Formats: sequence, structure tokens, C-alpha cells
Amino acid sequence: MTCFMCKGKNVEDTTTFMCDLGNCIVIIKNVPCFRCTQCGEISYSDEVSKNIQKIIEKLRKSITDIAVTDYKLAA
Repeated sequence: MTCFMCKGKNVEDTTTFMCDLGNCIVIIKNVPCFRCTQCGEISYSDEVSKNIQKIIEKLRKSITDIAVTDYKLAA
């Protein structure tokens, strides 16, 4: 798999995903990703992207300030 931005090599890794929803901030740790060895660009598989959206929607309804969760526990 090659990087969309620079065509470098992507390797499997994990990252921290952060999202500001206006009324709260969601932080998801240990999210599986592909990281470019050349430019550092991060991309996600379709399945991981869908799981991130589900996690955000679930937390959006229940928090008011900051939520920090682990991907493996919340997905």
C-alpha cells in the first residue's frame, strides 16, 4: 500500500485520534492506522473509520467536556 500524499510506503501502526465536537473533545487512543514511512501521513481502513464514527456518536450523546477511550475497548 502506498501513501496517497507522497507515494511512500505505508506500514501498520497505531495512533491517537482527536476530534473537537464543539461542546466536547473526544480522544481515542491506540487506533489502528497506516502511517507513511516517508511523510508520516496517517490513513485508516474503512472498518476502522466506521468504528471511529460509531465511537464518536456514542460518546457525543453521553459527555459534555472530554472523553478519552481506548479503541480496542470501545470498538
